[in-house]
Amino acid sequence: MKEISKTKILIIGDVILDRFLFGDAKRISPEAPVPVVKVEGEEFKAGGGANVAMNLVSVGAKATLCGIVGDDYWGNFAIKNFSKNGIDTSAILKLKEIPTTIKTRIIARHQQVVRIDKEEVKKINAKTLQPVIKEKLSNIDAVIIADYGKGVITRELLNWLIPQVKKMKKIITVDPQVEHFLNYRGVTSLTPNHFEISSALDMPAESDSEVEKIGTLAMKKLKTKSLIITRGEKGMSVFYRKKIIHIPTQAKEVFDVTGAGDTVIAIFTLCLAKGLDILTSAKIANKAAGIVVGKFGTATLTKQEFKKCMQLV
Repeated sequence: MKEISKTKILIIGDVILDRFLFGDAKRISPEAPVPVVKVEGEEFKAGGGANVAMNLVSVGAKATLCGIVGDDYWGNFAIKNFSKNGIDTSAILKLKEIPTTIKTRIIARHQQVVRIDKEEVKKINAKTLQPVIKEKLSNIDAVIIADYGKGVITRELLNWLIPQVKKMKKIITVDPQVEHFLNYRGVTSLTPNHFEISSALDMPAESDSEVEKIGTLAMKKLKTKSLIITRGEKGMSVFYRKKIIHIPTQAKEVFDVTGAGDTVIAIFTLCLAKGLDILTSAKIANKAAGIVVGKFGTATLTKQEFKKCMQLV
């Protein structure tokens, strides 16, 4: 089994900077019926594909992030912030045509009051990213496509990327978007939540029988080796080798579901890259997600927490 510290994963996807403003709200504004939040603290975290990368480096793996930020103050800030936290940012490109995507959450007494998104969704030409991806592919164990619908992942990029990775016989997993769902054909695995797969295939995905039906159809359409449908409090359903396994949730207390899907795709792919089988990898990812939903905000595992998850092996 490959050591965690020697496992290298390339994350290709949308780069988001998460900003949190913390404070207290003791009065209502005289200008409008809204709370006045007196800001007492500020925190920045990796979001989108960057949070997938953080979930990997936080447990000791090596993660290279490939994506786009704006050639602006926040783009430079994000790259420095991610680098400081251990992510290899050498494959992040800066473009003048778009601003850096920032999600600002205003928190009062541990409750999110409002979220403000600053973004411009613009499809990035696949040729912009191809040279830097080619450069990184030879030296990694797995690829994660982190598609948040912000423009980095396009049909053209997928049509070029997936055959490239398969030819090199490397693992390729996807945290999918509804828009591109049928373009992920041939990947190792996908990890949609039940809302995403339901919307993508226009079928219900609530009960076990509905999930089994839609998952089987998705496997057939996408010709993928495996599929994990995450189902919130119902846990996850794993499809592989004509088997369907329903795994109950491991969450003891749900505080914040932000970024739980990032944890699932990161830990699942890491386990596959280490040489574990699909079902064991899924069980470990499920346990990891159960831990992060008990934390506030865009959270990750610690090395100690990951070791506990690995006790399943």
